[in-house]
Amino acid sequence: MGINSERDLEANLQIGPTDKGMVRIFVESAGLEVPMDFDPEEAEEIAQEILAAAKAASALQRR
Repeated sequence: MGINSERDLEANLQIGPTDKGMVRIFVESAGLEVPMDFDPEEAEEIAQEILAAAKAASALQRR
């Protein structure tokens, strides 16, 4: 399964700060829970990557 492979799955995504000063991305699907904790600097890098991907996807849609 790659980034361009479509799947018919539903998942819940939650993002927020933890009480330990980390940023948690929490994914839940079909009874599987995946908590991923990042320090704030890593979370900012991830946010920048998401924004860059959104801009690239928008550019592809405008074609």
